[in-house]
Amino acid sequence: MALFPTKNSRTQTIVEPIYNGAIVSVSTTVSSTRERFMKETAKQHKAKTETLHMSEVKLKAKGIFFDLDGTIVDSRDAYVEAARTAFQAIGQESPPAKAALEIPRRLEQKQPINDIVKGDIRKFLDVYLRTYYAISKQKTKPIPGIATALETLSKKAKLALITMRSVPKKTVTAELEHFGIAKYFTHVVTALDTHNPKPSPEALIKTIKALDVQICDCIIVGDSVNDIKAGKAAGAKTVAVLSGLFSHKELAKENPDLILKDATTLPNFIT
Repeated sequence: MALFPTKNSRTQTIVEPIYNGAIVSVSTTVSSTRERFMKETAKQHKAKTETLHMSEVKLKAKGIFFDLDGTIVDSRDAYVEAARTAFQAIGQESPPAKAALEIPRRLEQKQPINDIVKGDIRKFLDVYLRTYYAISKQKTKPIPGIATALETLSKKAKLALITMRSVPKKTVTAELEHFGIAKYFTHVVTALDTHNPKPSPEALIKTIKALDVQICDCIIVGDSVNDIKAGKAAGAKTVAVLSGLFSHKELAKENPDLILKDATTLPNFIT
């Protein structure tokens, strides 16, 4: 149990058990020590409560819509390679992978990248996108275990894929076939099939018509804030996954129905 000075003391050295019997000597005040203790306790309680709550969530679904990049496939290597090629095209040295992965995050949210790309941004984006689409089949890889999860889910609901890649549907289908998972999807939508990309609900609305289901009976699964926003705008249930480029904190702000490590555990939450 932590030891605290009396109310009348100011600053003094105290001995405080911290974790598993470890003891440290710290110089502190009553208020700061107690405040830290209370904040940490509250934080741990909140995390535990959220975990318990999530573990108890069960969702009914007649249709499940999956995002592609970061949800079905790991696209990090493709993003980094596309950035390297595009930076080379404008005569700029490619930044570390972390900075390169910031580019697709910002592009999806329509945020500027001029602090990362110092040269001709229009040329950069042209090369970047062309390169990404050209290498995605070779450079992306399925999330480990996703095929098994899709097989299980396809027996419970109709599955669809909604991606905002600006490529023909047959290109995405070919990539899914390459990974042996195309057979699980009854419908595929790309950016070329819609006028407004996510977070607009347009793609979801077109998909429910194709699947002949009600939006209230559907779930959208994605790794980005736009996936969750699109789902909420359409009136669908939402599941965020942490296998992409967005953090737990960023996704939690959108209040999805579930936040999972990745989509492979989704069958456990579908009734």
